[in-house]
Amino acid sequence: MVKIIMHGCNGHMGQVISNIVEKDANAQIVAGIDIADQGKNSYPVFTNIDDCQVEADAVIDFSSPKAFDKLMDYCEKKNMPVVLCTTGLSEEQLASVEESAKKIAVLKSANMSLGINTLLKLVQDAAKVLAAAGFDMEIVEKHHNLKVDAPSGTALALADSLNEAMDNQYHYVYDRSQRREKRDAKEIGISAVRGGSIVGEHEVIFAGPDEVIEFKHTAYSKAVFGKGAVEAAKYLAGKPAGRYDMSNVIEG
Repeated sequence: MVKIIMHGCNGHMGQVISNIVEKDANAQIVAGIDIADQGKNSYPVFTNIDDCQVEADAVIDFSSPKAFDKLMDYCEKKNMPVVLCTTGLSEEQLASVEESAKKIAVLKSANMSLGINTLLKLVQDAAKVLAAAGFDMEIVEKHHNLKVDAPSGTALALADSLNEAMDNQYHYVYDRSQRREKRDAKEIGISAVRGGSIVGEHEVIFAGPDEVIEFKHTAYSKAVFGKGAVEAAKYLAGKPAGRYDMSNVIEG
């Protein structure tokens, strides 16, 4: 049984993860951290992380960059592994992740979905065959109309996976509206669509002479990210200090 502290327990993802863990015989949330105790959780909630003295195996963080520094201090002090899912961290905070990983186990990934992280591996294998044979590579991502960044971090992670498979020979193109030239063979096109309540779609297209191969992942709810975070916490429990990502979880 892996004991988890949920950092940001009253947020949407905190509640999604709480519900997932309730049905998981191998995990238990033993405490939550949030700015207020709203009385809606079955576990104790602390408004100050330093007041939490509950024994646990790992922390899952779905909170705010404002709470990040205090969280990392706490995890280092307790020698506790942490799964970082909060987005929008500053460059300084991202640098501190690498420093913390020298002292504790830290898992951070561009996308917590098990499906997306499997896709990252699959497209690398495909690129080594298809891009090497002259196929063009394009990525199309779709998200809801409230998402402020484009392209998505996951789209960039997919592009990086493709590029890594091809010895980083490619460059990224986000907009062709001002270009009057044929497509460069060494480019990866990345297109972003924003509309409605689309949770997340990512499509990787390999377009060659007379044939097209497409890989597509669709998230129908944010529960896929919560499920991945729980699996990551179970994987990280007991691990030595180091920087981990979801590829480690998939590979076991």
